[in-house]
Amino acid sequence: MNPISTGPSVGDVLANAEGYTADFAPVELGARLAVVACMDNRLDVTRLLGLANGDAFVIRNAGGILTDDVRRSLAIAQHALGVSEIMLIHHTDCGMSHLDDQAFADRLAAETGQRPTWRPGGFTDPAQDLREEMAALAADPHIPAGAEARGFLYDVEDGTLTEVTR
Repeated sequence: MNPISTGPSVGDVLANAEGYTADFAPVELGARLAVVACMDNRLDVTRLLGLANGDAFVIRNAGGILTDDVRRSLAIAQHALGVSEIMLIHHTDCGMSHLDDQAFADRLAAETGQRPTWRPGGFTDPAQDLREEMAALAADPHIPAGAEARGFLYDVEDGTLTEVTR
């Protein structure tokens, strides 16, 4: 069963984009901070962290998990764009914490006739997943800033952000 879609359509946001140039100001490329976070619409990363456009590189995916593409993006951000700090953000009540990889892959295969070549990335404990991802970043030779990566758990009920240590 698919959730009911709400919010603006592509047409709605394109209409908003037409007014964007009215107060547009170019931003320098490069930032000290990279943030890897879940794509959940309840997590407003820029507002939560008080970020303005250009303050950080924000990388989002389902679960905020450390995929090969996230690692690629972090390596580029660090070696080519000046990133020296990495922040990982997971959250409470994450859909990925309820996702069984095998069952989801089976569902996709049944619906499309093909199994995904990628791992969906479900986990059971967001804090433990953060610890594992911080350890994986610390061991990645392509991302030296990963050794100092910090992990945080956002509470979708009260808006608090709590640090999770290795």
